Amino acid sequence: MKKYKAIGKIGEGTFSEVIKMQNLKDGNYYACKQMKQHFESIEQVNNLREIQALRRLNPHPNILTLHEVVFDRKTGSLALICELMDMNIYELIRGRKHPLPEKKITNYMYQLCKSLDHMHKNGIFHRDVKPENILIKQDLLKLGDFGSCRSVYSKQPYTEYISTRWYRAPECLLTDGYYSYKMDMWSAGCVFYEIMRSRAMSFDFPFKKGSGISLMTPTLSPQCLSLIYAMVEYDPDERISAHQALQHSYFREQRISEKQALVTRRKVGLTEHLGEPDSLKNVWQISKEGKKQYLKQVEGHPERQGSTCPVELPKLKVSGVTKLSSYSSPTLRAVLSSSGTSGKVPILKPLKYIGTNKKTDTQKDIKSNMKQYRLPTIERKTGGY
Repeated sequence: MKKYKAIGKIGEGTFSEVIKMQNLKDGNYYACKQMKQHFESIEQVNNLREIQALRRLNPHPNILTLHEVVFDRKTGSLALICELMDMNIYELIRGRKHPLPEKKITNYMYQLCKSLDHMHKNGIFHRDVKPENILIKQDLLKLGDFGSCRSVYSKQPYTEYISTRWYRAPECLLTDGYYSYKMDMWSAGCVFYEIMRSRAMSFDFPFKKGSGISLMTPTLSPQCLSLIYAMVEYDPDERISAHQALQHSYFREQRISEKQALVTRRKVGLTEHLGEPDSLKNVWQISKEGKKQYLKQVEGHPERQGSTCPVELPKLKVSGVTKLSSYSSPTLRAVLSSSGTSGKVPILKPLKYIGTNKKTDTQKDIKSNMKQYRLPTIERKTGGY
């Protein structure tokens, strides 16, 4: 940590505190997540789910970037140097008198669903999606704080007391740890509702009949209400996935803008490539002869000889998925399992995002083991990193 200078404290959580730091070499600012726990070895540090998850998920435009891991062997202290964002969603909506523009909300929620989709496809679910852990910098949104994440392939039951209770899905509250990655979508739906109302929800849980989301938010569009209802579906098997949410009509403009931006980037890249003198030697030019158009090569590429049949490519030896780094990662199990000495490519078991009405025996037992909770009031703590 000698190459960093502390500027000020950003926030503090149960397991860490976040400090704004400046790199003395380049002058750039970063967010330093200083862990309160002390570690005995670098192997113990490398086995942390949070570090494994960030290394697996980066780089992604909507996942917080981990720049450096600083471990002091003498003191056992650990710090994660991450990119610095402006604020979190809770700080954005706290104390607002007027709601945010719906266009900005749609943009934020689209990015949140992109981060969840990327995370779930890579075999990880967050388990603590809340406004404090969703960071923004102008119009850019990034999901942070992966300290509670788990592998979607790990065996149930999971820890019962997980996720901030205000955003905890019903299956987390009412079962003995039998929940899945769909809990992230419930939490995101709660965050969606809070952003639309531009204020944090109050959870006193009085015993009274519900009025419905539409009566509480009469100005919301039908597409917006449709997506919120899909995200907070009571049955996790019927709840929408992040991948399905990205295809919802509510995000139609975002999908169009994203495609247009991709086309523009490709055109710019092609123009820059064609502008290089050396690249012109390998370019196929289009010339005209009468009404016919044909392609001809400028130079250096004689016609191919021999058979027109495709050449058989050498076989690849696939033994498993690439590891996060040189050390082992026992916590987050690899998506591809080893195939042994058979030489065959292992089969990838894809995530099933589409719900089904067919319940397993375990799922059938869940509803019969419902538990009742008395939830005491708690105070919010700043987070995000």
